[in-house]
Amino acid sequence: MATLLDYCSLVRSKNAGPFTLTFDFMCHDQAAYDALVATGFLGEHLFAALYGADPDQVLVVHHPGALAVKVSLPRPTVQGDLRDADCYAGQQYAPLMDRELPPRP
Repeated sequence: MATLLDYCSLVRSKNAGPFTLTFDFMCHDQAAYDALVATGFLGEHLFAALYGADPDQVLVVHHPGALAVKVSLPRPTVQGDLRDADCYAGQQYAPLMDRELPPRP
């Protein structure tokens, strides 16, 4: 079973303002970046399902020069709201870490 850590040296989530959640996936090397992008794993529907967002509001941006993929979407709750369990959004990446991906070639 492959996971994101087989492709990425850094996976993180954070706020991009009080209304937006963003994820960064920084790959080990060019081959890992190309393979991760080819899997289609980091798609709008995955993030919509995990974080209750409309797939049309999920933005996936590929940065080949940086060997990175960035995903942004509306936060499930506004930062600092009484229901906000992760004010800085630093733990939101956790549900992605155990997901199975195709093995890295």
